[in-house]
Amino acid sequence: MMCGVKPVVNLLRPAQWLKNGVIFLPIFFGGQLLSICPWIEGGIVFLAFSLMASAVYCLNDLVDIKADRRHPEKCRRPLASGVISALAAKVLLILLAIGSICVSLLALGRDTAPAVTIILLVYLALNTVYSLRLKHIAIVDVFVVAFGFVLRLFAGGVSERIELSAWIVVMTFLLALFLAFAKRRDDVILNNGVDEPGRRSTQHYNADFMNAVLVIIASVLIVSYLIYTVSPDVIERLNSRYVYVSSVFVLAGVLRYLQIALVHQRSGSPTKVLVKDRFIQVCVAGWLLFFVVVLYLR
Repeated sequence: MMCGVKPVVNLLRPAQWLKNGVIFLPIFFGGQLLSICPWIEGGIVFLAFSLMASAVYCLNDLVDIKADRRHPEKCRRPLASGVISALAAKVLLILLAIGSICVSLLALGRDTAPAVTIILLVYLALNTVYSLRLKHIAIVDVFVVAFGFVLRLFAGGVSERIELSAWIVVMTFLLALFLAFAKRRDDVILNNGVDEPGRRSTQHYNADFMNAVLVIIASVLIVSYLIYTVSPDVIERLNSRYVYVSSVFVLAGVLRYLQIALVHQRSGSPTKVLVKDRFIQVCVAGWLLFFVVVLYLR
């Protein structure tokens, strides 16, 4: 049984569509920010990925109904609380997945639609296996989540006809991995002392391990970014010797997120952190403004 629009919206989690903003990164770094066509193509892919992501959320909640009912926060989700029936969620899942593929095939150009559709299907298949099995395998579960962001990036690059550099792929993966481990750490802390945790993979993590992993990935992320900023090919492509200045914003942002995760213990939702934390917002804004100046105003 379905009760009102709000439970359906909660099930689809449109707030999480913010993650699909990765699709527009190729436009920004490809110097196409002022071109209309890439934005149109990117917007179509954003819609297609948002529909598919909501389908995946339906699938995930269907698989996790029992576990979510034991979770102090997830028990309020529409399926776990019984506000929406499993049958209704299955129907929504199918409609959203079909809608996503239709948007890709019908709205994109003939030269890009097949590739984007394949990426969407890979994303759906990967997340289906993830929901059914991989989410219960420690470390693999987080890598799958991070790879989902790389798929978004590839979809954006293909649709916008912009070749992706190895750097943007690597940095996207590392950042997604960092955020995913921070989120998983919150699950570990929340399930500490619980006889039957909601996610079996958390049984193979503990706070000390997660803290070490976050520090390691943060270190690799920062060092990789520093190497990127002083790389000769990057300096030549951006026509600027001062790209390394942007590392200040990256370093401050990563350290702030570590503080949120390790000190304040509230890194469970990267989307909420980005929306609410002013410090990180300033870091992101400063980083974007720096590249706007380098790419478009010089």
